[in-house]
Amino acid sequence: MPVIEERCTISVKGQTTIPRSVRRALGVGQGDRIAFRIQGNVVTVEAVEDGHDPALGAFLDLIARDMATNPGSLRPLTEATHARLRSLTQGVNADPDQEIEGEVSL
Repeated sequence: MPVIEERCTISVKGQTTIPRSVRRALGVGQGDRIAFRIQGNVVTVEAVEDGHDPALGAFLDLIARDMATNPGSLRPLTEATHARLRSLTQGVNADPDQEIEGEVSL
């Protein structure tokens, strides 16, 4: 991999934009995660593999674009779809009011 050096400015809130060349080199984009590692006065940045399914992400992006483009085509879920969802989650114990530990990525 070639050496890439980019400079950026830190905002008042401590934020910065990761330059496009760095994002491309790491293969990351919106919603992806990166990790910073500090050793002495050297900082490295690497892409974090969260185990997200890229096919699911692409499918959800497709749905989001379709909903934004064609909002009039949205329909409520049918009872058959509700039944299917209930069967898929049968036996799964989840408390939606329970605190979530750790970081959450949406």
